[in-house]
Amino acid sequence: MGRPNRAIRAAITQHRADAIDLKLAGIDWLTIARKLAATPSINTDGVAYPQGYDIDRYKRGQEPPTDKRLIELACKDVSKALLERTTVLDGNSHELRQLMVERLERLFFTVYRAAIRSGDYQAVDRAVRIIERSSRLLGLDQPVRTELTGLDGGAIQIETTGLTELERLIALAGTTDAAGDAEG
Repeated sequence: MGRPNRAIRAAITQHRADAIDLKLAGIDWLTIARKLAATPSINTDGVAYPQGYDIDRYKRGQEPPTDKRLIELACKDVSKALLERTTVLDGNSHELRQLMVERLERLFFTVYRAAIRSGDYQAVDRAVRIIERSSRLLGLDQPVRTELTGLDGGAIQIETTGLTELERLIALAGTTDAAGDAEG
């Protein structure tokens, strides 16, 4: 079987885009699979979806695929489409980041109004979480500086040691733990 012609490739691309859109909308795998199935009797719209799942079986007049097979096909389709999109998105990460920021802003506006008007603590919590996510996405959070100190806030002395000394320290720690367990 050769490479599909331009019309079939376009239909497959559209099919995969539809699958991703449905998954992003929170639709379950079986519903996606039935919506994009080739066989009208199982397609939720009652049509033969162009290049739909198991189009070859439908064209040959065979029984439609099982629900399990439909789900497998939908998952595989979305995975392939996401892999194809990843290649494109790598070059367009700035645009994708901007899109995500815009989505978060829309969510924030709605939640913010509820938090301010009614003082709803859940809405306040959601608003804070959206702000935190936006800050991470935009790189606004400052790195947290962690500093380890020794006794009295002084510098920690680091020494290298051999395997024999390391084993002695581990054994010593083990006996200290055992003594502590016996006391507790």
